[in-house]
Amino acid sequence: MSSQPPIGEIQSAVRAAPGVPVIRNVNWGGLRTLYIKEVRRFFKVQLQTIWAPAVTTLLYLIIFTTALGGRHAVPVAGLQVPFADFIAPGLIVMGMMNNAFANASFSLLVGKIQGTIVDYLMPPLSTAELLAALVGGAVTRAVLVGLTVWVAMLLWPGVHVAPHMPLAVLWFGLLGSVFLALLGVLTSIWAEKFDHAAAVTNFVVVPLSLLSGTFYSVDGLAPAFRAISHANPFFYVISGFRYGFLGLADSPVLLGGVIVLAIDVALALLCYALLRKGWKLKN
Repeated sequence: MSSQPPIGEIQSAVRAAPGVPVIRNVNWGGLRTLYIKEVRRFFKVQLQTIWAPAVTTLLYLIIFTTALGGRHAVPVAGLQVPFADFIAPGLIVMGMMNNAFANASFSLLVGKIQGTIVDYLMPPLSTAELLAALVGGAVTRAVLVGLTVWVAMLLWPGVHVAPHMPLAVLWFGLLGSVFLALLGVLTSIWAEKFDHAAAVTNFVVVPLSLLSGTFYSVDGLAPAFRAISHANPFFYVISGFRYGFLGLADSPVLLGGVIVLAIDVALALLCYALLRKGWKLKN
C-alpha cells in the first residue's frame, strides 16, 4: 500500500500552512491600519491641518460681515437672507472640501517623491481598500475642520448656523468632501512633484470654490454667468449644504444631490482603475 496521504489532506495542509496569509473578503485589519496612519499623519501637525484652516475660514466671515456692517441681505428663492447667515454654511463646506483635497493630494505624491510609495503598494490591501483608506483619512480631516468652524460660528454674534435639515447637511457635507478627496487622490496619482499638485489647487480647486456661489447668490447673475455657475459641481455642494441650514437653495436640492453622487461614483471608478493599473505609481 502507498504511504502517501490522500490528495485532499495535502491540499488542506497547504491551505493551512503557516506563513502563507490568505485574506478573504475585506482586509479590515489592513484597512483600519492605513486609515489610522492617514489620520495620525495630519493630526500630528493639527495646528497646520485643522486649526489654521479653521481660523482662515473664520477670517473670511469676519471680514465680509464687518465690511458690510451686517446690513446687507441676499435674495435666495425670493426671500431676503442676512448676509452672514448666507455665507456661513458655504464657508464651512468650502473649508471642508479644500482640506479634503489637500490631504488626499499629499499621500501618494509624497510617497513617490520620497521613494516610499512601496509602503502603499506592497501591503496586502486590495485597490478598493487602499482607495477607501485614503479617502477616509481625507474626509476625517474635512469633518474635523468643518466641526471646528461650525462650533466657532455658533459662538460668533450675529451668525445663525443651527441646522434646519440635518440630513442635507450630512449628505452634501460628506459627498462634497468625498468629491474633493477623490479629486485629490487623482491629482496625487498624476502629479510628479509638488508644483503639479499646487497647479491643480490654484487653477482648478480655488477658482471653482470662489465661483461656486459661496459669497453671492447666482440668482442675481446674468443668464450666461448663471449657466456657467450651474455647470460648476462645487455650486451644487454649496447650495445643498446651505439648504441644510437655511431651508432655501439656489437650485433643486434633489437634482444637486444626484449630480454630486454621480460625480463621486465616476471619480471613484476612475481612481480605482488608475490605482489598479499602477499608472505613474509602478513605473
